[in-house]
Amino acid sequence: MGSCKEQTEDPKPNCEFVSGPIIVGAGPSGLAVAACLSNHGVPSLILEKSDCIASLWQHKTYDRLKLHLPKQFCQLPLMGFPDNFPKYPTKHQFISYLEAYASHFSIKPRFNQAVQNASFDSAYGLWRVQTQDFLYISRWLIVATGENAEPVIPHIHGLDKFQGPIRHTSVYKSGSDFRNQRVLVIGCGNSGMEVSLDLCRYNAIPHMVVRNTVHVLPREMFGFSTFQIGMTLLKWLPVKLVDKILLLVASLTLGNTEQLGLRRPKTGPLELKSATGKTPVLDVGALSQIKSGKIKVVENVKEMTRNGAKFMNGQEKEFDSIILATGYKSNVPTWLKGCDFFTEEGMPKSPCPSCWKGCDGLYTVGFARKGLSGTAYDAVEIAKDIVDQWKTSQDCKKSSTCDPHIILVK
Repeated sequence: MGSCKEQTEDPKPNCEFVSGPIIVGAGPSGLAVAACLSNHGVPSLILEKSDCIASLWQHKTYDRLKLHLPKQFCQLPLMGFPDNFPKYPTKHQFISYLEAYASHFSIKPRFNQAVQNASFDSAYGLWRVQTQDFLYISRWLIVATGENAEPVIPHIHGLDKFQGPIRHTSVYKSGSDFRNQRVLVIGCGNSGMEVSLDLCRYNAIPHMVVRNTVHVLPREMFGFSTFQIGMTLLKWLPVKLVDKILLLVASLTLGNTEQLGLRRPKTGPLELKSATGKTPVLDVGALSQIKSGKIKVVENVKEMTRNGAKFMNGQEKEFDSIILATGYKSNVPTWLKGCDFFTEEGMPKSPCPSCWKGCDGLYTVGFARKGLSGTAYDAVEIAKDIVDQWKTSQDCKKSSTCDPHIILVK
């Protein structure tokens, strides 16, 4: 890296030219692409707004969390999980794996660097990335903030009237804080199901709001991961047929979930995941608690009251606390400017698998809606694409026919 302070007549402080790509985000996506670039001899700089790698995993996940998929589908490129890790690693094991991964590839992000603005300077063919106290400039920008950067807080009429505590799952750690309480859990995805299950361990009475249709599948079928079975079948069968097979086995093992208030979408689970990114729930025990009545399934909320909620079916119940299991969203539109590669929701407009590459040296990793396996694929492809450009730029620098450090900071 070279400083751009010395390259202008009117230099501004705290400005740096980055010879390799700038990567925004030090989660699994950012680490994976940095490792793949390093493996090809290409340096990079990761900018991370928090004080650690994988801040979502370290600061915004509940204690009982485990990977929902077997570890072989969740490992990053070039380095697998330790052999002694269980089939479904815990949250803490996954974090330790990421820390070992960063150490192995000598990845050292710059922490507490929140990107406020990133834009492409077409006059010089360079990306200008501004944090709260620094300006970074590079030929390449890799967006690695992912699909789950910011919590989604839904608009619910009267939510501000409720007198009890309201928490998003991003700050939920354990049901111990809700012991013996009546808790309204809004959302029935994987987080909503697992938080409700965790609450049962502390004698709380969770009421889980089902706002939309949802696919619930067993985590395993016949001793194998449901995900693994689905991916294997997709090699030979069309997705609609694979979905029918999965739903048939789910019906035999779980029973009719619609009788429990969990209506299935008309589109099959894998087809729906591919089209919308909506992940099916992989049951780890919540369904049995629903069947036993320990987890109450309730309709969507019409409005909140001072002491509870009114539901669409006319019922009204009192609650001590509310937990918002309403998921996360991308934050890319808040800081990436002058770029039409992303939708208003912060997702790439290009369909997968080509969603990892934009124009003008822009790349994205972890937006394929395919979990960590999608992240690994993106990281490998991005490194392949950048390496030839990197070699050309280095040859250019050596020949002194051009100087990539000549940058005007306006």
